[in-house]
Amino acid sequence: MANCVTLVQLSISCDHLIDKDISSKSDPLCVLLQDVGGGNWAELGRTERVRNCSNPEFSRTLQLEYHFETVQKLRFGIYDIDNKTPELGDDDFLGAAECSLGQIVSSQMLTLPLMLKPGKPAGKGTITVSAQELKDSRIVTMEVEARNLDKKDFLGKSDPFLEFFRQGDGKLHLVYRSEVIKNNLNPTWKRFSVPFQHFCGGDPSTPIQVRCSDHDSDGSHDLIGIFHTSLAQLQAVPAEFECIHPEKQQKKKSYKNSGTICVKICQVETEYSFLDYVMGGCQINFTVGVDFTGSNGDPSSPDSLHYLSPTGVNEYLTALWSVGSVIQDYDSDKLFPAFGFGAQVPPDWQESNPGPHKYKVSHEFPLNFNPNNPYCAGIQGIVDAYRQALPQVRLYGPTNFAPIINHVARFAAQAAYQGTASQYFVLLLLTDGAVTDVAATCEAVVHASKLPMSVIIVGVGGADFEAMEQLDADGGPLRTRSGEASARDIVQFVPYRKFQNAPREALAQTVLAEVPTQVVSYFKAQGWAPFKMPPSPAKGPVQTPQV
Repeated sequence: MANCVTLVQLSISCDHLIDKDISSKSDPLCVLLQDVGGGNWAELGRTERVRNCSNPEFSRTLQLEYHFETVQKLRFGIYDIDNKTPELGDDDFLGAAECSLGQIVSSQMLTLPLMLKPGKPAGKGTITVSAQELKDSRIVTMEVEARNLDKKDFLGKSDPFLEFFRQGDGKLHLVYRSEVIKNNLNPTWKRFSVPFQHFCGGDPSTPIQVRCSDHDSDGSHDLIGIFHTSLAQLQAVPAEFECIHPEKQQKKKSYKNSGTICVKICQVETEYSFLDYVMGGCQINFTVGVDFTGSNGDPSSPDSLHYLSPTGVNEYLTALWSVGSVIQDYDSDKLFPAFGFGAQVPPDWQESNPGPHKYKVSHEFPLNFNPNNPYCAGIQGIVDAYRQALPQVRLYGPTNFAPIINHVARFAAQAAYQGTASQYFVLLLLTDGAVTDVAATCEAVVHASKLPMSVIIVGVGGADFEAMEQLDADGGPLRTRSGEASARDIVQFVPYRKFQNAPREALAQTVLAEVPTQVVSYFKAQGWAPFKMPPSPAKGPVQTPQV
């Protein structure tokens, strides 16, 4: 029998959070983690940070799959964020709560006390989590601007932002909060998308309240005005709504409005999922790059990261098996190109033993020593090629990622040129240390971010991987030396040592967690539907694009 899998969306709010900031309230953010076994937790997502607020209602919802047949243990951690780094170790911990997804789903709305540690409550702090099943794959995409908003700041104009609320169950539910635009009475906010079901509860006539406020850093935002509408009315673009401040309207007979909100774009679109693309024929092409630099140590020494234990494994092979065994299912031919980098290799790819002066350093050599056909049959084929190459190469350096990233990017560019969602490329880099060619690697990643491609880096051993965290770009977009920013975040870095004592699937769950989102974000940005659309009963069969 097929597993019962449903996509669930969690809405989160907190009350009575403890204050960690001396002169103001905390700036809370919620992190959602799932127990992956062995005492390890995998991060599933984060809400936005709400500044100076002890009772935050987060607008960014968190989505995860609900499996009826599995106990999915979740942990909600609340942190006071006072810096721009993605790491939470340097932020104040405001408390956490643990429960199962089943508890949330069965309760519909669950309120739990926040704990600093077992038996120690975080003051009177609580967290409330509500669940909504996402049955509808449509999204509402909007672009909104305003004109002639009221001036609220004494020394400047206003710093406006928007909030959209859905009417339901006798109260208002926050469905979206925009960014703040500083010192501007005629702002244009960024285009945004919200799940259709979350935005209007599945009914375009559901009452929607839109609130425009002037942002204050202490959290005491000033109301500019509100208006009431519905999705059906918002779709009648271009649509204009008077922003009304209720108190001003009552006090002044001559009062007209506090500005005009203009809806430039409001459209309901189908949001294709990762499974839509995979089931539509998208092939996930898997490539492996293995670090053969000298810092790994002599492979014949038990201290070396390349040392093969009596059972024939090491950290490199364990990581390869963990990730490869999952991703190989999405590639029909199971033929994977595998490369090494940072080693001195014999000339002409010969297996004989030439003189030492004839070896040359290579940052992109096929593990099977066949440059015309670097493909290995399955994950076992990569493992066999690695074991055969190990005694034939000389570990050297430096650690250059750019050549292999650019190699895969060339194939991804050819696939992109076809203009269909038929191929996506995932490069797995296994390395023991920090990247040497940082500037060239940044250039390569930024270029690849415009292509159907993702890069997974697994750091083996105990080296300092700080430069790798920079490539991960969780703290902001990666930039080249000239300032060009990556189109999207395509790099996921994980240090293997965090998973040494965890089940093998825990590493794969963590490093592959972002790939489905990266696949969807790329094809969505290109405006490409799944390659082979299933026939629609209402509209008849959809023609498959010809390549």
